[in-house]
Amino acid sequence: MPEKNRVRFAPSPTGLLHVGNARTALYNWLFARHTEGDFLLRIEDTDLDRSEARHETQLIADLEWLGLSWDEGPGVEGPHAPYRQSERLGIYREHTDRLLAEGKAYRCFCTAEELETERQRAAAEHRPQVYSGRCRAVSATDSAARAASGEPFAVRLRIPDHPLRFHDIVRGEVEFPNETVSDPILVRSSGVPVYNYVVTVDDALMEISHVIRGDDHISNTPKQVAVYEAFGWPVPQFAHLSTILGSDRERLSKRHGATSIASFRDMGILPEALVNYLALLGWGAEDGRSETFTLDELTKVFKIERVTASPAIFDFDKLHWLNRHYLKLADPERIADLTWPYFEKAGLLPPPGSVSSGTRTWFSKLTALFVPSLDRLDQISGKADFLFHFNAVAARTSEENVPLLITETAQKVLDAFAARVRNMADPVTSEQFKRWMNEIKAETGARGKELFHPVRIALTGAHSGPEFDKLIPLIEEGSRLPLPVHISSVRERVDAFLQI
Repeated sequence: MPEKNRVRFAPSPTGLLHVGNARTALYNWLFARHTEGDFLLRIEDTDLDRSEARHETQLIADLEWLGLSWDEGPGVEGPHAPYRQSERLGIYREHTDRLLAEGKAYRCFCTAEELETERQRAAAEHRPQVYSGRCRAVSATDSAARAASGEPFAVRLRIPDHPLRFHDIVRGEVEFPNETVSDPILVRSSGVPVYNYVVTVDDALMEISHVIRGDDHISNTPKQVAVYEAFGWPVPQFAHLSTILGSDRERLSKRHGATSIASFRDMGILPEALVNYLALLGWGAEDGRSETFTLDELTKVFKIERVTASPAIFDFDKLHWLNRHYLKLADPERIADLTWPYFEKAGLLPPPGSVSSGTRTWFSKLTALFVPSLDRLDQISGKADFLFHFNAVAARTSEENVPLLITETAQKVLDAFAARVRNMADPVTSEQFKRWMNEIKAETGARGKELFHPVRIALTGAHSGPEFDKLIPLIEEGSRLPLPVHISSVRERVDAFLQI
């Protein structure tokens, strides 16, 4: 085994990187960094029909977005290259020839129809539906002759006559009776090597000391252990991570909501929030209480031995709580950069490179005002829509607003406020607004909701919302900016509202 720990993340580029695989990548990365080991990225693209370059590009981008760098892999060449299985087929052929020459593997000439008949007979007789091993008895001479004649064959591994054992850091010692494994196929009749074979060859040649992966691979492990033993290679330690479930305790899937890393990114979940949350899906700090960790903090405290075998429940509310936490800590300019595309996509703002510094400053104020009320950044354009699209008719006729507007006090408040706004030639300031509201309070006797709700409805269309001292300047400054959508000033809003 290598002098230091070496782990790998080996995704297939057949689709988007999802929560389960991202957690696997994170745990491997944290284990490597905590133990000062190596983290490798290997692309398992032998499924040529489904593997696509765009998926590889996306998963690499997702890993980089999460902050998970690799010591060896695509773009970071090392002594164990190449790191794409499609570029390692010659290596697999050499090792297959070695197993055949040593008698540890054999050619299987059984047709698909024969294997299906055998499976059905075993099922009918209530026996394990495993390969009978009939081609084991074919002599090496006959096997070579039949292969030379062009007869199709697969290559199977001779499973040894003893239980297959391995140590699992999460589950302890695990053992499989050899008769339940049968002789697995290493290379299909098409010439394509199978997953359990190539992953073992790669892990051994890349000196992987610990295989950390999802528990859906437990049934694959005895076959891989048999390959290690056939070559005389040391068997690595395994850690099979628990399944991630949805709120209904079924395996997490699209029906539960977003599951791909790209979709969380598009929604405006910060990478530090997602990393923090993924770490908590099956692992916990030693104090049993701490829940917020930066990536650097996780590197210091993460221990694979604290990973639990119990299934983890994906809780979107908990993820949103963490996202709110990190949104509050994030640099305001970074948040402004991240939120601008949502407004641009909605046609509310132009491309960021075409605006003045004044527009940029105004937008920074906008994000600072609305972000504290968000779970995700993609909610912000909806929260701020009333700034861009003030609908006086809807504000007047809303079922929630009507009871707050029909009172005599509400009308007095609105009339008094409108009189002051219309007498102002300059934009309204926060200080003026505060002074006016104190004056109107004294004139009308209105207090609290009776005083502020009618004015807020006249300016925003709703009876609740951001603080007035920050909202008023945002409206007035925005009304003077050259934006794709004109923002109505305080006066324009009041006039439109009272004319209905």
